[in-house]
Amino acid sequence: MNRLRLTPSVIPNLFTAMNMFCGFLSIINASQEQYNYAAWLIIIAALFDALDGVMARLTHSSSELGVELDSLSDLVSFGAAPAFLIYETQLINYSVFGVIISSLLMIAGGFRLARFNVQLVGFDKSYFKGLPIPSSAITVAAFVLTYYRKGIGFQEPYAEFIIPLIIVLSFLMVSTIKYDTLPKFTLKGIKSRPYHFGFVVLSIILLIITSGKALFYIFVFIILFGIFRHIFYRISKKSN
Repeated sequence: MNRLRLTPSVIPNLFTAMNMFCGFLSIINASQEQYNYAAWLIIIAALFDALDGVMARLTHSSSELGVELDSLSDLVSFGAAPAFLIYETQLINYSVFGVIISSLLMIAGGFRLARFNVQLVGFDKSYFKGLPIPSSAITVAAFVLTYYRKGIGFQEPYAEFIIPLIIVLSFLMVSTIKYDTLPKFTLKGIKSRPYHFGFVVLSIILLIITSGKALFYIFVFIILFGIFRHIFYRISKKSN
């Protein structure tokens, strides 16, 4: 009788499975009108998503199977879960139009993940082409946590920002705008990208000081920075 063989890839794949499980739990909680829990589960899923990459590097077990599994998990946790959350909290009021708009987060995210897998060369990248789907999902989750009030919903004028926010996030995911990856927390990684590391540290401090309330604004800054940098580079190339 052959013994069950455990390989190093089991560890990162376990974190990936937890990512997917959190996305599933988020959908369940959103269906039960537990919107804050649903939003937090999306953020927790993002932590597991980050950890599976870290564990894959530590165990030297990065693989094409892991990439595919990660993408499937991401589509659940960062595509379907935030789309359903924003539909349940606001866009359900818009009938079929609300279904179509909220689904853009999942559809654009699916295209974003498929393009990433097709264009993947190596497992370490300094930037992403298009807004990463976890960043989009965290932005939506943080928006809900910041502006949604139980029994009241989204107060004006924040309710008016939801549809434009979804359209912009969906467009950015399928765009070619570059977004930086997180710097590696090693001496070499800090030296090579000191400003990125400084921003991460500053963000953590702001999150602690504000008890997490700064999360939405941090991701809005990241999104806008990518857009303005892209525009600046395009203008610079034309002037040259």
